[in-house]
Order: sequence, then structure tokens, then C-alpha cells
Amino acid sequence: MRIESSAKVMKIFVGSSDRWQGQSLWQAILSLAKKEGLAGASISQGTAGFGASARLHTASLVDLAHDLPVKIEIVDVEERIKPFLQMLDGMLEEALIVIEDCHVIRYVRGG
Repeated sequence: MRIESSAKVMKIFVGSSDRWQGQSLWQAILSLAKKEGLAGASISQGTAGFGASARLHTASLVDLAHDLPVKIEIVDVEERIKPFLQMLDGMLEEALIVIEDCHVIRYVRGG
């Protein structure tokens, strides 16, 4: 069965070395998204990038890849994304968040 709807995608860009209460920040955000029942989340680690600090993060052997860029993508309806964003306020020191409209197509078994 095919189900279509409108939603939001929240993209959170952090560093792989960023921490929150003893664990990786990306793991803490992923766990919180699951706990809060958001529709879906995914983590991607980049090989290079830079942010507001203009410091280049790369995966080259010279740099030893100590702080690679990480992108967390979360998809849900706006009514659930907004409160989740407020929960992140206390967790983030240095990050970039992009929220965009998206069209979701889900395929589910049965009907």
C-alpha cells in the first residue's frame, strides 16, 4: 500500500567529536528522537566539510579524522518537529539546523 503526505525534514549538522552527557551528540539526538516517537531518523558521516567556524574537517590521514561532519536527518510532521527542536536547544553548542518541507511516500504491507 502506498501512502503520501506532507511533512518536514530536519537536518542537523554537528561534529563527530561533539558530546552530550558522556555520549556522542549524534547518538543522544537519535535516542531522543526515538524516545519521542518521531517518524524516522538517519545519521550520515561526511568525509569533509566546514561550518560557521570555517575550520575544515576532513578524513585525510594527515588530519586523523578526529572531528568529521555528521548529518542527522529527522522526518515527521511540523507539529512534532517544532517541540523536538525546542528539546535540542539545551543540547547544542555549535550546530546548523535546516528545516524543509518535504513530500513523503511510504510503502507499507497490507491494506
